[in-house]
Amino acid sequence: MANLTKRDIARLQQRLRERQEELRRYIDGALKEAQTDDAIAAVAPVRDVGDESIAEVAASTNLTMLDREMSELRSIEAALERMREGTYGRCEDCGGEIERERLEAYPTATRCTECERRLERSRSGGVDKSPSL
Repeated sequence: MANLTKRDIARLQQRLRERQEELRRYIDGALKEAQTDDAIAAVAPVRDVGDESIAEVAASTNLTMLDREMSELRSIEAALERMREGTYGRCEDCGGEIERERLEAYPTATRCTECERRLERSRSGGVDKSPSL
């Protein structure tokens, strides 16, 4: 388990649970707000085209943010499940240990640094897309 002690796992688990709760509250609030906005729009007077396009951009932005938050929530839930199963800290590609530093920075990581780099290179067509100075 990535040379993680039980104490390390408990601390990371607590961080994940706190973030999980934050995300759940945010998502719940966003969904309630969307329902309220839909109800207001149903009874509001007709707006002009400019108002409509602004509303569409705002709605699209909100949906994108909500999708991102839901994706993070799913990653957290998967990490907590790996902790329960005893597989947390194992790379899903090579089976090796995920570095402690990586898990501290990114507790939902599923790959070791090397496997993650390999995946990112393959997605970019083998070209290093990191910024250069």
